[in-house]
Amino acid sequence: MSLQCGIVGLPNVGKSTLFNCLSSAKAQSANFPFCTIEPNVGVITVPDERLFALTEMLHPDRIVPATVEIVDIAGLVKGASRGEGLGNKFLATIRETDAIIHVLRCFEDANVVHVDGSVDPVHDKEIIDIELQLKDLETIENRIAKVQKQAQTGGDKQAQLLYDVLLRFKQALEQGKSARSVIFDTPAERRLARDCFLLTVKPVMYVCNVDEDSATTGNSHVEAVRRAVQDENSEILVLAAKIESEIAEFENFDERKMFLESIGLSESGVNRLVKSAYKLLNLETFLTVGPKEVRAWPYPQGSKAPACAGIIHTDFEKGFIRAEVIKYTDYIRYGSEAAVKEAGRMSIEGKDYIVQDGDIMHFRFNV
Repeated sequence: MSLQCGIVGLPNVGKSTLFNCLSSAKAQSANFPFCTIEPNVGVITVPDERLFALTEMLHPDRIVPATVEIVDIAGLVKGASRGEGLGNKFLATIRETDAIIHVLRCFEDANVVHVDGSVDPVHDKEIIDIELQLKDLETIENRIAKVQKQAQTGGDKQAQLLYDVLLRFKQALEQGKSARSVIFDTPAERRLARDCFLLTVKPVMYVCNVDEDSATTGNSHVEAVRRAVQDENSEILVLAAKIESEIAEFENFDERKMFLESIGLSESGVNRLVKSAYKLLNLETFLTVGPKEVRAWPYPQGSKAPACAGIIHTDFEKGFIRAEVIKYTDYIRYGSEAAVKEAGRMSIEGKDYIVQDGDIMHFRFNV
């Protein structure tokens, strides 16, 4: 399963620095706009304490964590929807991602230029919002032009439903709202809305990049962002990309932990960001365990057992018979699969079972 979060923001807000902390890939990081011309893609592991606990118990030959793809997209500027600053290319890259990590500059530094001359993260956010909304409005108006006649005169119910969906999107966008603010009631409407592939319908997390002194407490810029997005139902994460780049240099776990404690942090901002990005993509994890491998498998929240079996191999889904399920807490409590079975804590589930985060699964199938 390959789902992507795209990192967006104005030039020089810390996107590439943050990307370098997230990924082993080293994006160019320079004090001038558009230093990132081609989008950088990094595959990052999702921190999961459950894997460490299972590894301590089982000592498997290998551990395979869940992963997420992060795309570092070059800085957008005002006018991007009209092609300014290579805008069309960047917007096309955003369209291909599944969620957006919007980095906002919330630090003062005279040595790092700001594209608009002053630090104002709320204004920066509005610039990006407007450009994405304008591009979506263009997309919607083009779709309306194609379907309007058929919907109004052709008696095509599907065309009429699509037309209604498009009009609701158009109304919200013209009011300066993002497409994600429009709530659809029926599965048919939601499917048509999803098929519009709009930029502002994607879930968003705002990352406030602060100075070192504000890494644990935030600052006035962060508070301004909180007020600006309070009605968006969006998550805000505060981190100092400069500190994160220092943390990334520590290869020894204990040294990293000591450094974090020295600055008052229990966990790195990068770890928190990766976990939040995983949730932003609406992903959960089921596990498979054994002497050869302990593995975390990402799956869309709400998936049923056969669909999760198919993530391992398509034959598992085609020939699905049943799933043997052990809750992670039970496995840790009893210490082995055999002990869990003896305690009567393993359940046998069928095709309608909705997999829960942390389930340890064994699929039975016949093809």
